[in-house]
Amino acid sequence: MASAAEQKAVQEKRKEESEAKGTERGREKGREIRDGGPGVAPGAGTGIGTGVGARVGARVATGVEGNGHRPEPDSPRPVVWPGAPTPLGARYRVGPDGVAGTNFALWAGGAEAVEVCLFDDSGAETRLSLTELTHEIWHGFVPDIRPGQRYGFRVHGRWDPWTGARWNPAKLLLDPYARAVDGDFGLPPEVYGHVRDWPQREVADTVRDGRDSAPYVPKGVVVHDGAPDDEWADDRRPKTPWADSVIYELHVRGFTKLHPGIPEELRGTYAGLAHPAAIGHLRRLGVTAVELLPVHQFAHEDHLLRRGLRNYWGYNSIGYFAPHAGYAASGTRGQQVAEFKDMVRALHAAGIEVILDVVYNHTAEGGELGPTLSLRGIDNRGYYRLPSDARRYTDYTGCGNTLHVVQPQVLRLITDSLRYWVTEMGVDGFRFDLAAALARSMHDVDMLSPFLAVIAQDPVLRRVKLIAEPWDVGNGGYQVGSFPPLWTEWNDRYRDAVRDFWRGALPDVRDLGYRLSGSSDLYAWGGRRPYASINFVTAHDGFTLRDLVSYERKHNEANGEGNRDGTNGNRAWNCGVEGETDDAAVNALRRRQSRNLLTTLLVSTGVPMLVAGDEMGRTQRGNNNAYCQDSSVSWLDWSLLESPGGQGLHALTARLLALRHAHPVLRRRAFFSGRPQAPDGLRDLAWFTPQGSEMTEEDWYAPASTLGLFLSGRDIPGRDARGEKIRDDSFLTVLHADGRPVEFALPGAPWARSYELMVDTTREEQTEAPGTVYEGGATVTVPARAVLLFRVRG
Repeated sequence: MASAAEQKAVQEKRKEESEAKGTERGREKGREIRDGGPGVAPGAGTGIGTGVGARVGARVATGVEGNGHRPEPDSPRPVVWPGAPTPLGARYRVGPDGVAGTNFALWAGGAEAVEVCLFDDSGAETRLSLTELTHEIWHGFVPDIRPGQRYGFRVHGRWDPWTGARWNPAKLLLDPYARAVDGDFGLPPEVYGHVRDWPQREVADTVRDGRDSAPYVPKGVVVHDGAPDDEWADDRRPKTPWADSVIYELHVRGFTKLHPGIPEELRGTYAGLAHPAAIGHLRRLGVTAVELLPVHQFAHEDHLLRRGLRNYWGYNSIGYFAPHAGYAASGTRGQQVAEFKDMVRALHAAGIEVILDVVYNHTAEGGELGPTLSLRGIDNRGYYRLPSDARRYTDYTGCGNTLHVVQPQVLRLITDSLRYWVTEMGVDGFRFDLAAALARSMHDVDMLSPFLAVIAQDPVLRRVKLIAEPWDVGNGGYQVGSFPPLWTEWNDRYRDAVRDFWRGALPDVRDLGYRLSGSSDLYAWGGRRPYASINFVTAHDGFTLRDLVSYERKHNEANGEGNRDGTNGNRAWNCGVEGETDDAAVNALRRRQSRNLLTTLLVSTGVPMLVAGDEMGRTQRGNNNAYCQDSSVSWLDWSLLESPGGQGLHALTARLLALRHAHPVLRRRAFFSGRPQAPDGLRDLAWFTPQGSEMTEEDWYAPASTLGLFLSGRDIPGRDARGEKIRDDSFLTVLHADGRPVEFALPGAPWARSYELMVDTTREEQTEAPGTVYEGGATVTVPARAVLLFRVRG
């Protein structure tokens, strides 16, 4: 937010300029007519860099005095030494002759001039020209500029939107390499490079806005980068193998905001997530990694701010190196960096990896009518994909723009950012939002694209966890099963098949069979393994687990878009009543269906992903697109853990994860063969009908609501750390989605002599296994809509 001094200066400036406003509008209109018609940029094609030297190096306050002269401070103006073109960004270091200061370096390919702008605590601005230019990088070293200094850039060049040139030095730009950001993004008219409220809307983006945006935008902060080797010397990364991983998707603010065990001043912050009360829940549950919704610095969209809402999820990045300042308890002048690192260390100490959900496919600047905050003003054509009509933006993301990852400078920005988060911030992996947009070459998705090739050969990035959301909104963007080795993928076909089975909407069980056993039809190529499939039933977008069994239709009215936003394809069943109800039978069925879905997920082959709060019955009241709900709609209600339903669901989740960790047959590293592994005919994977017979080809194509899945622990491929053959118990899972009970014959020899019941989802109390033992060949009654999990005994 702008300081009081900044706001006062702006008010004074507006008052002083009011008398000249009508004259200036007349001049603007005359220039439009002279230059070819309404909306044509003044001076288009001539360059606005003319006279730059008169402005460069001047020291200014937040407002311009009426006589046109900028006030000079009493302190001497800093000098600028040549500095170095690398590394990019603002880096505090020791310069020539042992003088400490900050090196500033900015790639701005087509620019005519670049100024670095320094701000003191009152908001007064000092502009310094970066006159050195090396390989399109403007750079300079400023002595005595230390950590905590706030800064931004102004970039001069042509204003010619028809060719994609949108330079406007009136706009203060955030450094793409800023390590920390101080302040929040409001979106008043001054932050737009064009005149946002121009009466002719169709050409508004072509009319350059000359108002200063500095009072209204956040600033970068100079941060002292420690030596990574020393800083992380006492840290031990968990390095959990993919096959052993269980991912827990959470929102830093939403997970901690209402937690009663976290001090109030730490709730909603990185420090809150590092608190023992938060980490204790994760450990008791048994997850191995947290996947954090975006924590890169992000901005809020104008249409949300106008409705009194905010971007809660954070998929609107503007600073790829900076931890989002809104999640910091300790301060925003660089303290957020240390706080984030402390959070990572605390999670690592608990054996929990940190995966970041990252949004490199687009930025918060949107389309041609969006604000000018950073990349658009640095080099619009160099950073974004533009179509033949260069006024517009190619949009493969649904968010107004798409980063042009084929360009070397864009690829460098992304990979530098990724390496920074691994080496200096300690994270263990990334989930790439709309990853197909990153894999596009000139137009089509290309699995040999520069982005994927660079990742594959990078000695740092190829060793961390890489998760693709394997689609975007462009033509040919759906790429599930197509990403190369090293990558895992969100498997939405798993989600859809499991949801459809439990709501009785599958025409047959062929697809379900593939999904439960690792999706070999998608991933058994090129050396990929079952853990290439990230299995999930719910995610941050869409219904929560409780809402999935309570609502069939979205209820997004609170988002202010007339319930038009969010998907209509929920694949949900409300158990007979839409929304919350006092009907005890309906609520009991909903709790059972939640246990069914959760148990199915955690016994499937692949890497399971849980969403924070699903293990205790969190609801969003039917909102399936809560991206703008920074409220109790999205925050975890920890009192649910005290409710009978929440206690049982949490206990079942923890028990299933403990079972999964204890039994390698439930987290296989290789696909099943389905062939007999010994003379007795025992297979590593077998499927059974309720009659106790193995399924035939005809059975796979017939409608079915009951399925038996047998996993043999006798012949698990691979060896343990000591080179010994891996042996484990065998398990039989019976899934029954029909509303009536069914008799199921347990397979006898050679499959098993007896079975011990480990999980029965019809039970409300789930702290212990039922323990009932059945003889092989016996018939058991499977209750309506239930999962029974048996462990083979002998």
